[in-house]
Amino acid sequence: MWQFTGKNRPPFAEEPGPGQESVWDYSRPPAIREDDRRVIVKYQDTVIADSIRAVRILETASPPTFYIPPEDVDIGCLAPAAGSSFCEWKGEARYWSLASSIGDVPHIGWSYPEPRPAFGSIAGYFSFYPGKVECYVDGERVRPQPGGFYGGWLTDDIVGPVKGLRGTSHW
Repeated sequence: MWQFTGKNRPPFAEEPGPGQESVWDYSRPPAIREDDRRVIVKYQDTVIADSIRAVRILETASPPTFYIPPEDVDIGCLAPAAGSSFCEWKGEARYWSLASSIGDVPHIGWSYPEPRPAFGSIAGYFSFYPGKVECYVDGERVRPQPGGFYGGWLTDDIVGPVKGLRGTSHW
């Protein structure tokens, strides 16, 4: 059974400094938080998304994942991608690739067209993998969550360790 639910940090968790957040203080199930910082997603010189209305999903052991409203995403930059995945909290995800007219980058992001009721507020919102496209939060280039599967956005104000590193599959 998962023992860390945001109520107490494990002994190996880093202590957050002033202005920092610990991924071990995030709740399980995840929480949705509005975020008014400017979020930009780019591929080379093409801006895919630009928003000050993003939300963050905060889940124990993972860096935040930013979700951008569809009105702030240039849908013409995206093409539906094959495959899907299932999140126990949010439901079935649909994947997106970069439109071929812009580049050849598969599976740059995902969305939840019909999320579970608790996450209904992110229906149609988009999230992107910072390891495949450039993602920025208030001008800071985001680092991808390790491991390649998860889509968390690591910024300087987040401390871990985070899920995705070698030896964390049981988290």
